[in-house]
Amino acid sequence: MIRPIATAGLLAGFLLAAGLPRTAAAQGSGSPTLDAIKARGQLVCGTAADTAGFSLPDSKGVMQGIDAEVCRALAAAIFNDTSKVKFAPLTTQNRFTALQSGEVDVLARETTWTLGREASLGFKFAPTYFYDGTGFLVKKAAGVKSVKELDGATICVQPGTSTELAIADYFRGNNLKFTPVEIEQLQQIQQAFLTGRCDAYSTDSSALAGFRYTQGDKASDFVLLPEIISKEPLAPAVRKGDDKWLDIVEWVEYAQMTAEEDGVTSKNVDTFGSTTNPDIRRLLGMDGDLGKALGLDNKWAYNVVKLVGNTGEVWDKTITPLGVPRGINALWNKGGLLYAPPMR
Repeated sequence: MIRPIATAGLLAGFLLAAGLPRTAAAQGSGSPTLDAIKARGQLVCGTAADTAGFSLPDSKGVMQGIDAEVCRALAAAIFNDTSKVKFAPLTTQNRFTALQSGEVDVLARETTWTLGREASLGFKFAPTYFYDGTGFLVKKAAGVKSVKELDGATICVQPGTSTELAIADYFRGNNLKFTPVEIEQLQQIQQAFLTGRCDAYSTDSSALAGFRYTQGDKASDFVLLPEIISKEPLAPAVRKGDDKWLDIVEWVEYAQMTAEEDGVTSKNVDTFGSTTNPDIRRLLGMDGDLGKALGLDNKWAYNVVKLVGNTGEVWDKTITPLGVPRGINALWNKGGLLYAPPMR
């Protein structure tokens, strides 16, 4: 039997390792991470800063993209203020260390949910917000129509990614050979592809579409091959050991899905004040105590929808401009995979 004092010591050790204050545990709020965020006055969110549609500063230096909106939705739920986010740009190499060490509160950086990452790195993943897959971009002039025509090709890929493993598995399984050109910095790997150092550029298909989009008038010079060779469910990650924080990250996503399903948007959310729909009344904090259960204000979901939008609005703002069809990223009742549990 573990004595209470030993349990407290273990918890304090975890908090220090995660970069969180001991006082959070002493307060008994249910989430040391949430307490640290409130004490700090802002959420620290790990993203990239170089991927159109996901996380890329605009001309005014404001981070834009679907990953950035994940962060803003959490800030809306906690503070009713989307500006209370510090974006921490991370690479594919340092993103996991940053989360493990407590440098960031949540990782929303085009990160694929895998067994190895969840079981070995000390993470828990929230629901998938983007169902993606490994794709290949080639120059139209090459005349390549299929990945299977890339036998013997050089392929630009970032090291330490699930893309790298997916390519190796696919080529080995199809008795094909390739030479990887591994470059960590995204801009450098893209430049290597543009200058002909590699025959193809491989990463998540959505990121390839985003890169092609950034080429402007020259976008038509590039072809996204039809094969998607892997499953890449992109999801926010948090540290294990703070279940209440995981609850919040999960249910902020689910609230946006529920809002879309119920037809509640950032533009019409204030028109539901007299609704008798019980699902919408619970969603918007008019009935029940769902916010209190999460350690948040009961208007948390209303604030998320009002300030950030529902899932469809976020998609239209960030991904639609890339020319990527919503497809399986639609709600379950629209032929997609997004499905929120009941909010009750």
